[in-house]
Amino acid sequence: MPRPTSAPATPWRAPDGADAGRVAPPARWRTPASTVRRVAAALLVALIAAVGVGVTWRVFVGTAQGQAVDQASLDGAHIGQNRLWEVAEPVLDVVSVGFIAAAVVACAVIAFARRRWGLALVAAGVLAGANVTTRVLKYWVLDRPDLGYGPDFNTLPSGHTTAAASVAVAVLLVVPPRTRPWVAVLGGAYAGATGVSTLVGQWHRPSDVVAGLLVVLAWGALACAVLALGVDTAGDRRPPTAALRTVGRGAGTGRGPGTTVALWLLAAVTVLAGAAAAVALRRTWSSDDPVGSTAALLTSYGGGALGIVAVAAASSGALLVLRRSATSGADRVGPTS
Repeated sequence: MPRPTSAPATPWRAPDGADAGRVAPPARWRTPASTVRRVAAALLVALIAAVGVGVTWRVFVGTAQGQAVDQASLDGAHIGQNRLWEVAEPVLDVVSVGFIAAAVVACAVIAFARRRWGLALVAAGVLAGANVTTRVLKYWVLDRPDLGYGPDFNTLPSGHTTAAASVAVAVLLVVPPRTRPWVAVLGGAYAGATGVSTLVGQWHRPSDVVAGLLVVLAWGALACAVLALGVDTAGDRRPPTAALRTVGRGAGTGRGPGTTVALWLLAAVTVLAGAAAAVALRRTWSSDDPVGSTAALLTSYGGGALGIVAVAAASSGALLVLRRSATSGADRVGPTS
């Protein structure tokens, strides 16, 4: 019995004789309504992230109690710092302008190997946009009122966290579907580790790190909206090189068990770390003197670190879903990008 298809079974032949005679897999045609839904979802996530940056600044920088809780997390980082810094310092030493430049080159190489030129441009836009946005917000838009806690100059968002997280997102955008779930998990872990390391070194407060992660989430969501509009479809979608051709077989949609496992893992980390962070920070917030005892400082420190981990995991999970959705229903010529 013939297998039904969602598009006419017209053979497709590669241009210029490449892979001549190879028949493309049946295409699942994207309707205008589905495109609108994908773009709207991505833009909604970007808007939520942008609002999250403003709310984070308003609560933890613009209020005395918020500054007290945030400062307690920073002051608590001196507890056991010598031993933890041995792990944190190498993580932070990686982040630099050269690191971002190397990420741009790596993303370009991956996109070139996959013949997805549009992906390279979108990834470069995320790297540039997120890091420039963080600098503009930190030095020209946001300030830090003197409410009696810490220095009176603004440090939100964290530049190191933005750089690390933007590299993770750029790689997520360009890799093939089969590797995307594990890039999301590892990228989220790396971004979270960088953010926690800045807290361990007393370089940044938790609110600085969370704001940096949200800036990157906003730019990553915007990138997925652009991809959903079809930037990497049609002419960009030529058959991949022989080294990567097998990736598209059976994994073109990115909906395999790997994606499910990765999403459940990221969701579990988000819920568990977020719940623990909420309990710890609520206790600190309710305290009459959040910076008055070692126990209070340690509670706030742990809550801040767990909050960073929760936001990093949630951001990675959201971007994995948006990235999969952005091109999952596109007209395919070769594997889905």
